Amino acid sequence: MTKDDIFARILEILGQTFEIEAERITPQARLYDDLDIDSIDAVDLIVQLKPLLGGRRLSPDAFKSVRTVQDVVDTLYGVVHDGTTV
Repeated sequence: MTKDDIFARILEILGQTFEIEAERITPQARLYDDLDIDSIDAVDLIVQLKPLLGGRRLSPDAFKSVRTVQDVVDTLYGVVHDGTTV
């Protein structure tokens, strides 16, 4: 899975689940400030992204430093490709 694949899935989830317009979802978009994703929405996003992890565990702490869409992509990519449990 590439970073582009992960971004595409995030784009899909944010559009369908949170009704965010695709043009607002860029790698630099800040989840809380630009996309109005609050902490409860962030948990829902993580739950929907879990199937991308291929059974690997993802701790809630992994997302404490996540601020942008690119941060989400990078975190998930690291878990999937490095095999690290974050």
